Amino acid sequence: MRKFTALMPLLALFWAVSASAHGPVRQKTQETIVINAPADKVWEIIKAPCSIKDWHPQVAECDAEGSQEEDAKRKLTLVDEGWVNQELKKYDEKKKLIGYKFNFDDVSTAQTIVHAGEEIQVPMFPVANYSDMLFVKNKGADKSQVVWRGAFYRAYMRNNPPEEMNEEAAINTMSAFYRSGLEGLKQLLEK
Repeated sequence: MRKFTALMPLLALFWAVSASAHGPVRQKTQETIVINAPADKVWEIIKAPCSIKDWHPQVAECDAEGSQEEDAKRKLTLVDEGWVNQELKKYDEKKKLIGYKFNFDDVSTAQTIVHAGEEIQVPMFPVANYSDMLFVKNKGADKSQVVWRGAFYRAYMRNNPPEEMNEEAAINTMSAFYRSGLEGLKQLLEK
């Protein structure tokens, strides 16, 4: 027992060094909004693949291949002329849940920077291996709650990321996209 106790500081040091040398960690973010409209009405809007262009202020255009079947695709063109290609990951009519995914290569470039002596393209959404879920909960006859939840890695997969592609940039960008979308959805449904 004494030998094990004597090794504890070394084990703690080893764990701390291992943790700091670790690469990107999967991040999560979530935004929620209450809308004064029945859940069925909210769901009818959300489930249509390209309705997002009608309620999200950052989405200018949408082209879809397929609808609610697995692997259906859509391309969102953003108001600042960027774009993202998404693939349907989950669809559950009963649970009023829909989810999309995309990867680093499915997003247009926002800017090119130099980091550690190397030119790097920063994507519009600085994330990799992205997936999300948007779902509606019934909160009464004329009230619903919409939750938008995402999980992803930062876009820069090596150690020492530039600030444009670190975890903070990834979380802030996706949280802001969710918030503005949910506020747009609320405005549309509460007219």
